[in-house]
Amino acid sequence: MKLNKIQSLLFGLGLLLTTQSCNKYLDKEPDNRTEINTIDKVAQLVTTAYPRNDYYYFTESYSDNTEDKGSGVGSLDDVIARPYNWQDLIGDQTGSTTSYWNGCYEGIAAANQALEAIEKNNLGTGVLPYKGEALLARAYAHFMLVTFFSKPYVIGGANNSPGIPYVTAPETKVIVQYDRETVAATYAKIEKDLTEGIALLSSSAYSVPKYHFTPAAAHAFASRFYLFKGEWQKVIDHSTATVPANDFYNNLRPLNTIYRAYGAEDFRSAFTRSDQKSSLLLTEQYSLWQRQTSPRYGYGINLVKMFSTAGNFTGKTRADKILSYGAPNYTTYKFKEYFFRTSPGADIGYPYLIAPLLTVDESLMNRAEAYAELGQFDNSLRDVNIFLSTKITNYSASTDVATLPKITVFYNIADSKEAIIKLILESKKAEFLQEGIRWLDIVRKGLTVTHNQYDTFGVETFKDLAPNDLRRVFQIPQEALLSGVPLNPR
Repeated sequence: MKLNKIQSLLFGLGLLLTTQSCNKYLDKEPDNRTEINTIDKVAQLVTTAYPRNDYYYFTESYSDNTEDKGSGVGSLDDVIARPYNWQDLIGDQTGSTTSYWNGCYEGIAAANQALEAIEKNNLGTGVLPYKGEALLARAYAHFMLVTFFSKPYVIGGANNSPGIPYVTAPETKVIVQYDRETVAATYAKIEKDLTEGIALLSSSAYSVPKYHFTPAAAHAFASRFYLFKGEWQKVIDHSTATVPANDFYNNLRPLNTIYRAYGAEDFRSAFTRSDQKSSLLLTEQYSLWQRQTSPRYGYGINLVKMFSTAGNFTGKTRADKILSYGAPNYTTYKFKEYFFRTSPGADIGYPYLIAPLLTVDESLMNRAEAYAELGQFDNSLRDVNIFLSTKITNYSASTDVATLPKITVFYNIADSKEAIIKLILESKKAEFLQEGIRWLDIVRKGLTVTHNQYDTFGVETFKDLAPNDLRRVFQIPQEALLSGVPLNPR
């Protein structure tokens, strides 16, 4: 697959053209999407309906997966430094919140163009899997946007705070006015697209299924969505549907077996390959995240302790790859850079990586948490133990199994449900380091984030980002004001 630069009238809400270029642009057909009249063309268009920009920079930097390594240590870059200090980043540079906002709405534009083409042309039942994919892609992008740019969904709450614009039709004007509606309304529209789309999907419609919303990927997304909504049985049902015959063990990331035996380069090449059973949805994203090996704010000497013998109740190390560019600069080495050249023989183009948007590992842990919320502790711990059996070095089913007595003592938490959920969240924190998933749990569970800060004299202080802090909601791009989209309060 090639990395496509999507061209459409909607370059993210608020991304405007100048008057002169607008006139030239609108004097001709925008692109071949106006001629989408066959199943093959619809299928090709839907491949561009996924966010082509990453969220790793700002989600990791905002979270407790990042630390200050010290004054004068590592490189400084605003796209990491400002989010680490919970400051808004102005501009649309690679890795910024604006870049991700625009990337999501570009994907939504492609999905809407495909859905309109399907509606206008009698393409028969053969187009239905691509309609389902377009609906799921549209739902996914809007879900990620409302998660990052709106207040969190409150289980059982009114959820009447501002959501994000839910765009369901192709753009025909340069500037269109939008309403943010509410978080509740946004969630209702996401669920409608998800429910309608998942019934249409087919895993046999694609030559490389992992780059598309197959039924398995859609169930994994539904598992995440209903975890945010607190509909625990739906989480369990959708998570269970992500793998055949409930065989999670053989579909998880094999950290303590296959991956453990790989050298660094082989591991990095394999981690996001489409033949990995653990990956349910992959996409190409324009990114420089893979180059962030030695930033001042990042994965350092305190975070590396989570993989040590003291980092979990088994007293054994996790089997994750830990690579260093000289202490305290560590990396998980998960992402390999690819490069799309804009012309043959040229060194100009787009660096990108393959991003795992949805995985079996996350889906299993979603189910474990849902079981815990329902008081089904045996089922929850069973899932956790399946997960840990692929993550702990030299794991022993007789001595390393998680039990309530072990984890309540380890975390010093008497409440069984609270202790199990703590284990689940801490296990995910380690598993998905440098992948952005931790921020989703921080938002969802209302966790306080603590960051350290060294001054020029080496004095360390600490600061907190509390659950009710307005800065926890990322700022909407300034340009969106021109489309009538109000910014988040500060």
